[in-house]
This record gives sequence, C-alpha cells and structure tokens, in this order.
Amino acid sequence: MAETGNPGNGATSEAGPLVVLEGVQKHFGSLHVLRDINLNIDRGEVVVVIGPSGGGKSTLCRAINRLETIDEGRILFDGRPLPEEGRALARLRSDVGMVFQSFNLFAHKTIMENVTLGPIKVRGVAREDAEKRALELLDRVGIASQAQKYPAQLSGGQQQRAAIARALAMNPKMILFDEPTSALDPEMVQEVLDVMIELAQEGMTMMVVTHEMGFARRAANRVVFMADGQIVEENTPDEFFTNARTDRAKDFLSKILTH
Repeated sequence: MAETGNPGNGATSEAGPLVVLEGVQKHFGSLHVLRDINLNIDRGEVVVVIGPSGGGKSTLCRAINRLETIDEGRILFDGRPLPEEGRALARLRSDVGMVFQSFNLFAHKTIMENVTLGPIKVRGVAREDAEKRALELLDRVGIASQAQKYPAQLSGGQQQRAAIARALAMNPKMILFDEPTSALDPEMVQEVLDVMIELAQEGMTMMVVTHEMGFARRAANRVVFMADGQIVEENTPDEFFTNARTDRAKDFLSKILTH
C-alpha cells in the first residue's frame, strides 16, 4: 500500500473495520448460498474473494451494499447496520461503489452523463463541478477522449473503465468489484486490472470477486477463499497461493494454476 486510510475518497477517521459481517446467512429458496459468514474488512484494505462458481462470492459482494438482503446475522458499514430503505440506503450505495461484470452503464447516455449522473442527482454537486471531476476521472482511467461517446461506441475494456470512473465520481469509502473482467475479451483484461491495481496502491478500500489470480497475488492484502457458501480459508496472497491449508483450497488451486 502506498498510503493508508483512503485519502480523498470519503473515508472517516473512525477506528475499527469499515465492514463487519457477523453470522450472515442467506437462502435462495432451498439453496443455502451464504453459511454463517464472519468477515471484517479494514479501511484501506484490498480483499480478493476467489473460489469455484456458485460458491456465494457474488452474493456476498452484493449483500454489502444491500443489493441482496440477508436472512440472519448482521452487516455493519462504517460502524452502522445497513439501512433498509429510503435516503439512508441511497447514501450507503453512494458510499459503497459497485462495479459489475456487465458494466451496467446507461446505454442512452454519454459516458460523461453516466459519470456525472450520481454526483448531480444524489450528492447534489453542481453540473459544472461534476463534469470537471468526471473529466479528471476519465483521464485517470485513460478514456477522457471518449467522454461524449455512448457506451456502445466503446470497447468492453473502455466501458468497464468508465464504470470505474462512475463509481469513483461518488467519492466512495469503498468499491465492490463483482468479477469486473469476466465479460471482457482477453486483450482488454489487463487495461482494467491496471486501473484497479492503481486504486489499490492509492489506498482505496476494495473487495474484489475475481478469477484473476495474478491480480490477487499483486494487489490483495488478503485472499478469502469461498466454496459452498462458506469462507473456507483466508490468508495473505503469498501464504494462500504457496501454502494453502485446506484440502478444498488445494484442490481448487491445483485446477486453476496448472492452466
């Protein structure tokens, strides 16, 4: 980490973890997708969540900003339980940015309009200020020249970088990434990962669900391995990839690291 605490992205000086999950349970019908999840994420920490498909990773990610509700347990963000509705929920979602695998940009709005919509509508930022900030962020992710284009006119990698700029425009305390590169052509993956690595080095609190093991090795403070709705193992990247403790993690790594 180049810096600690998340300077400039809305972090507070309060002590304690930014995110706390205690005894979290979630069912989809008869499917038990989150099983007694206990996890803390510290301010400025990058937690990478890996594991087989269907293991509950994306559901865990979406539960933190209440895109998915939980059945039991509790989730605290910045010391407070997640709000259920209304303005408090809107405020939570502006503090917890989200980058999806399918970009989720508004197709009928320009990239500039996509990036400025949240700050203007939710934060109450003046349009001129929002556009100035948006240009700075688009330049930061390498696509300032695309500001007046529509999403369909951009490559997948450019769209995902626009989605990251959109999340950053809200000055979030944390960004959740749900498999941000899985929908991209292989040659576009690295351009998105480079932006994410830079954010990590600057101290942004991040939770990243990904299959990109190189990113996990390089950028994570901690790797969380999930399978069958449970956190099976968590450790530093070096320890996890070279000395996994559980048979389930060893089996997973033997399959993915040999290809």
